Amino acid sequence: MDLTQSRKLIARILSGRADQNMIKYEVIIYWSEEDQAFIAKVPELPGCMADGPTYQDALASAEMVIQEWLDTAREMGRPIPKPKGRLIFA
Repeated sequence: MDLTQSRKLIARILSGRADQNMIKYEVIIYWSEEDQAFIAKVPELPGCMADGPTYQDALASAEMVIQEWLDTAREMGRPIPKPKGRLIFA
């Protein structure tokens, strides 16, 4: 996620236009040797994942992708799963 995207997301959150539930979805982050990047998966939102060269970048990208996933689901009239929080125990 670049600086412009980060600023847009922060502005949406502060203005109340971002979905406040987006921060309640579990995000699983791990290093992928194959991709040479950190992968961030959001298990409760099918197909919702992001990546980044650092852990922090992967998480920031995941936050953007979660918001986009939620916006798209609303636009298409699709159901949005309620966040359940932690799904897997290590």
